[in-house]
Amino acid sequence: MSTQPPPGPPPDDDPFSKRPQDPPPGPPPGPPPPGNPYGSPYPPPPPYGGHGGGYGGTDPLSGMPPLAETGRRVLARLIDWLIIAVPLAIIGIPFDIYKRATENDTDFQDAFTGGTSIVFQLLTIVAYVAYDTVLTAKNGQTVGKRLMKLRVAMLNDGSTPPMSQSLLRAVVLWLPALICCACLWPLLLLILIMVDKPYKQGLHDKAAKTVVVTVAQ
Repeated sequence: MSTQPPPGPPPDDDPFSKRPQDPPPGPPPGPPPPGNPYGSPYPPPPPYGGHGGGYGGTDPLSGMPPLAETGRRVLARLIDWLIIAVPLAIIGIPFDIYKRATENDTDFQDAFTGGTSIVFQLLTIVAYVAYDTVLTAKNGQTVGKRLMKLRVAMLNDGSTPPMSQSLLRAVVLWLPALICCACLWPLLLLILIMVDKPYKQGLHDKAAKTVVVTVAQ
């Protein structure tokens, strides 16, 4: 003869009335915290040396790959310049750039003023700026930097510069030299790279908040 359960709610110690415990709460729903693209509940890794892009600290170069040697940076820049200059030299023939530059009363800078030479000057600016911007934003390396085992990196965390920072860096690097200061501007950038401490930044690096470091062989 079966026994009927007593009427009323089951006792607290009834094992058949207990539900499985809910799993422990995880991270709150929503987008990952800023600066953490992986959605991990853990904070992102610290930046170079923990300085967060600021200047100072006990050792601002701690955790950063070795900074690029000035000589290798110059060689990388010369390679990039030749890669763009040679095709532009061929394209400039129909624009009579060299004929105008060799006239008795015209220097090479004046050859870029007036007539179709303005079109060639704009083409030159676009070529240099686009070349540096696209390749730097891709992986931090132009052809010259890849050959010299160098890379452009954001100062605060070592990442590849985004397109906006790469464009700003390229504009500051090339525009003054292509418009008015073909010799003075590169020399000024070189001097600043040599004397800047501790990150060896030129004006283009300071504007974009980048550094140039070496990569593994």
